[in-house]
Amino acid sequence: MTLVQRWLAAARGAGATAGEDALVAVGEGLLARWREPQRHYHTVDHLTAMLSIVDAEGGTDAVRLATWFHDAIYDPHSPGEANERDSAALARAELGALGVPESVAVEVERLVLLTAGHAAAPGDIDGELLCDADLAVLARPPAEYDDYAAAVRREYAHVPDELFRAGRSAVLRSLLDLPALYRRPALAARWEAPARANLERELRALA
Repeated sequence: MTLVQRWLAAARGAGATAGEDALVAVGEGLLARWREPQRHYHTVDHLTAMLSIVDAEGGTDAVRLATWFHDAIYDPHSPGEANERDSAALARAELGALGVPESVAVEVERLVLLTAGHAAAPGDIDGELLCDADLAVLARPPAEYDDYAAAVRREYAHVPDELFRAGRSAVLRSLLDLPALYRRPALAARWEAPARANLERELRALA
């Protein structure tokens, strides 16, 4: 199944009523965003990896749609949580135009906003899965994690080293300060320890 076909399945599953051409156009537009030249980590590979986790974990179509939209707008020059807010607004607008029920569009918007801090509330099954999938890269083997960290640095090539180290260190500390990086028990059992080891190792390297 191609990525566009996966997009169509999620949109239809969520209740989209628009015609095939309109749905395909939005899916292709999203893929074009994920292929923008400023991206080195937040690419189609990241999207595909997340979708695979969501599928493997039996995620809902709302989570699938939130995966598509969560980094749809990604500008490394944007401050704070602007990318997440803009991506959430894009999701609400695009899904509404495609005839997705308002309740689903609102839920997708909420889920996208959660990826700013990855602090899903206990019992928020959809939020937990989306955040766990988004942070899965942190638990990769050290060499793969280092490739991820290097790709993030390339996305912020415009930031001087000293400022980048300070900003990146703050992000790493905020992740380490979470009570748990992963909320789904099966994923936490596999990923929590290696992810924390990777984060701590990068933090030491940035010091």
